[in-house]
Amino acid sequence: MKRQRTFTILGLTVCAVLFFHARGYSQRPAEWERTVEAAKKEGRVVIGIPASPELRTALDAGMAKRWPEIQLEMIVGGGSVVARRILDEYRAGVRNFDLLISGAPTPLGILASGAAEPVEPYLILPEVKDPKQWWGGHIWGDNKSTKRFIYSFQAYLPDLIWYNTGLVKPEEVRSYDDLLLPKWKGKIGFLDPRIPGGGQAIWAYLRMVKEEAYLRKLAEQDIMVSDNQRQLPEALAKGTLALTLGLSYYQYLPFIKAGLPVKPLPIPKEGINATTGSGSVTIIKNPPHPNATKVFVNWLLSKEGQEVFGKAMGQPTRRLDVDTQWMAEIGARAAKDFLSVDEYYRRQIDLEDKFTTIWDPAGELARKLFK
Repeated sequence: MKRQRTFTILGLTVCAVLFFHARGYSQRPAEWERTVEAAKKEGRVVIGIPASPELRTALDAGMAKRWPEIQLEMIVGGGSVVARRILDEYRAGVRNFDLLISGAPTPLGILASGAAEPVEPYLILPEVKDPKQWWGGHIWGDNKSTKRFIYSFQAYLPDLIWYNTGLVKPEEVRSYDDLLLPKWKGKIGFLDPRIPGGGQAIWAYLRMVKEEAYLRKLAEQDIMVSDNQRQLPEALAKGTLALTLGLSYYQYLPFIKAGLPVKPLPIPKEGINATTGSGSVTIIKNPPHPNATKVFVNWLLSKEGQEVFGKAMGQPTRRLDVDTQWMAEIGARAAKDFLSVDEYYRRQIDLEDKFTTIWDPAGELARKLFK
């Protein structure tokens, strides 16, 4: 009798779990079901994304599994290049793009031109809208002014310094001062610090912790400056360069998979900037596929979407229900696993408040030094 009662309780428990799981789906807002049906009729969404083949494949597969009727048209490229194209088209009256996924500073020009829409009206699902689901609550790239247009779903400490394992021993570069040694002259590559991106991010961080005199000395090291996100990793893998700054895991992933001698350098003693990485969403004003845009954005910011994006990019989400501890092994330490919120805001330099006071002046200096 006791055994029978145990099985009865177990059966009721399983039924209850299945009931509430189904109930959770059925209780999604009626607006969501209407939006999905309208999105299927629109049939596609046009997105600017970072230059990552892995991300393109992962997003395509993730959305196709849920809504095969909605095609993703992804324009792949460096954030500043795609943002410039979006802005040029917008000014010409062309409405092609629905949204941009990029670093937080990249869309500031789009926002300043009035070409962005508020993100919050596009957030429908409770698990996406609720700030308690996110470490730090809702964080906005435009945190100094509007706090409405650039939604940042990531926060982490990146590996932005990589080395060729055949040319550099990690103990040789334990401080940023070590980059000034004569042996590294002509052997350092830098993702172009004159334009928004990872190169400008670490350049700005160096200005914050080492000041301008250091950057002037670093520029004298005959640095290879490039905005080509393939050229620098190739040069490092071939040994043309010994060190690179500004590029992160996803840009090196093809070379890692090929077994080439590239690895992230341990963080120097002066630390590294906290960043949103490529994890910010900006919706273009009057998107041509508004319902498909809503469906994609809600999926992207869901638990499933954040797991897909994080694994493809090697960049940790702020969602509290997504495991990010494993990412420390690939050199991306999630802020929610390693930092307090206050420490994150102290280290970050890519939200609007720090962009205007630290990042932008650093970019101006880079444009003077690298002509």
